[in-house]
Amino acid sequence: MRSALAEGWPWWEGSEACQLMAWALHYLLWRALRATHALSLPAPARSSLSALSTALEVCGLKSAGSRACDCGLGVQSPQPTATMVGKGAKGMLNGAVPSEATKRDQNLKRGNWGNQIEFVLTSVGYAVGLGNVWRFPYLCYRNGGGAFMFPYFIMLTFCGIPLFFMELSFGQFASQGCLGVWRISPMFKGVGYGMMVVSTYIGIYYNVVICIAFYYFFSSMTHVLPWAYCNNPWNTPDCAGVLDASNLTNGSQPATLPSNLSHLLNRTLQRTSPSEEYWRLYVLKLSDDIGNFGEVRLPLLGCLCVSWVVVFLCLIRGVKSSGKVVYFTATFPYVVLTILFVRGVTLEGAFKGIMYYVTPQWDKILEAKVWGDAASQIFYSLGCAWGGLITMASYNKFHNNCYRDSVIISITNCATSVYAGFVIFSILGFMANHLGVDVSRVADHGPGLAFVAYPEALTLLPISPLWSLLFFFMLILLGLGTQFCLLETLVTAIVDEVGNEWILQKKTYVTLSVAVAGFLLGIPLTSQAGIYWLLLMDNYAASFSLVVISCIMCVSIMYIYGHQNYFQDIQMMLGFPPPFFFQICWRFVSPAIIFFILIFTVIQYRPITYNHYQYPGWAVAIGFLMALSSVICIPLYALFQLCRTDGDTFLQRLKNATKPSRDWGPALLEHRTGRYAPILLPSPEDGLEVQPLHPDKAQIPMVGSNGSRLQDSRI
Repeated sequence: MRSALAEGWPWWEGSEACQLMAWALHYLLWRALRATHALSLPAPARSSLSALSTALEVCGLKSAGSRACDCGLGVQSPQPTATMVGKGAKGMLNGAVPSEATKRDQNLKRGNWGNQIEFVLTSVGYAVGLGNVWRFPYLCYRNGGGAFMFPYFIMLTFCGIPLFFMELSFGQFASQGCLGVWRISPMFKGVGYGMMVVSTYIGIYYNVVICIAFYYFFSSMTHVLPWAYCNNPWNTPDCAGVLDASNLTNGSQPATLPSNLSHLLNRTLQRTSPSEEYWRLYVLKLSDDIGNFGEVRLPLLGCLCVSWVVVFLCLIRGVKSSGKVVYFTATFPYVVLTILFVRGVTLEGAFKGIMYYVTPQWDKILEAKVWGDAASQIFYSLGCAWGGLITMASYNKFHNNCYRDSVIISITNCATSVYAGFVIFSILGFMANHLGVDVSRVADHGPGLAFVAYPEALTLLPISPLWSLLFFFMLILLGLGTQFCLLETLVTAIVDEVGNEWILQKKTYVTLSVAVAGFLLGIPLTSQAGIYWLLLMDNYAASFSLVVISCIMCVSIMYIYGHQNYFQDIQMMLGFPPPFFFQICWRFVSPAIIFFILIFTVIQYRPITYNHYQYPGWAVAIGFLMALSSVICIPLYALFQLCRTDGDTFLQRLKNATKPSRDWGPALLEHRTGRYAPILLPSPEDGLEVQPLHPDKAQIPMVGSNGSRLQDSRI
């Protein structure tokens, strides 16, 4: 058959024709193999097709150096051929068509973003969260107004953007989540587990905040907002609303309202607004102590279920589905902010509020607290050390310009914070003018701003339910953007750690399991004492532990793995080394700023309170345990790794435990060039398959120029 085939078509003997034929058949079989996975054919059938595809692949390689094909399908080659190892070979060994090897740059096993816009929007949604709206404006006016912008942007330049770039490049280079990337230095894998613990805590209480926003969103679907007046069953005699006076005067002129309301506000020190009583006495039914859980608030429990269902459905196909959702969730908040800003600046007194927000108090720049607040806000706002940045970047294509992305996303995040300040203080200025009080009397932060002060200000606007719907819908979208990444961080870490085909196919079930666990763990936060626990987790679970994790990550990459090695990795990935400014920041400036944040956090520590409630000592102790639970992962895993690492002495074990593992480096074989390139040794049979140097050893690790073991010798 072979001779007839060769004699019938003399062109078969041409080396180029043979190579093209083999490559074409290999491509068809490669497509057939992908189809068998979709059809779930039996394993023997898939193995047969795979073997035939490999034979044709070898034929395509060898025919480039011989006159005829020697793969068992055509005329026997008269002479043995030399091994051909080049870009085409590496591409075909990776299962790609030769002409497409370097063009695809796709990780078919883990998946990639559909396009780069999806990654940028997801990262913007992750970084821009509720803190940009309810924390930054308050910090700004409290720390000198416009003068606060100076230390804020200094910290952004020297700490925020460099750390953001480091985490993006770290995840993108290895194409692994927050656990898998620590193949760079296995002893520090506890840092990845610490990130998972932090993301777990934040994911639990963050979705509770989203569920409260859902509750307010649904409550706004009415003609009159339920927190507008004091005539509700839950209101107390101390309630004094900004609209009650006009309601009592039965249509009196608005010009007389400010003085009447000022008198109403000042008549008693016990004045409470209807929005505050709605929040405290109706929505939360707040208990008197953190240990008094009371009943579970069923409306909040239902909204918590809705928020987790939404998060799960958006992540049901991983980044393939969430990447499409962020086109809306990451952009529409800016539409709402713009609508609220235009409405706010047209109100009487808005200019007063904006000036209160931006007027610089230059004397405060000399205060260490202002610089500490600026550094802390930058650090926490960008989401550094949560593991989400590493996870999102791991789905990038290998040669994506993450340096450009880090600058764009970081500046967008900080610009959003400043913009949100104008939106918030324009409305608060209008409210202060309406009440005849100073802006500081109505300014607040955290849940007090989102669910008390701002909703009360919205009641003063015409068609107030519409503005309330827009505001809480914006809060929901801001929260969901962060929550997507928190959940994906946990799911990706679990899937990458197990790493087999079964869990890759069952990733949806892993996502469902994590979502169900998050819902169950969030149920206590919907009880009458839930807000106490929510604030406890917010203050301790993600505070100084993030600073410690980030500092250790910088030290391990720059000084354990080696800054020169990491700079070379980035050059291999991006085509250029990191700019000199970032090299200096990574090695010296950013770790120093992180250490400063840690010292500042310790010095400025005050026991947590909520309004006038002082947390008991046992609750504060639980808070510290939550903070330590993420940090303690680092030394515990380091000890575990030292015990299981080979070595005769402690120093040998320490050295081996900190060296990169053999599979550290780019995930795809086509990207493993330079010091990560596998060493292919020719066998006497066909010049491509590599045999062990020592028959008594099944596998021999190969070492790259950085001392890391790259691949097994049998390929």
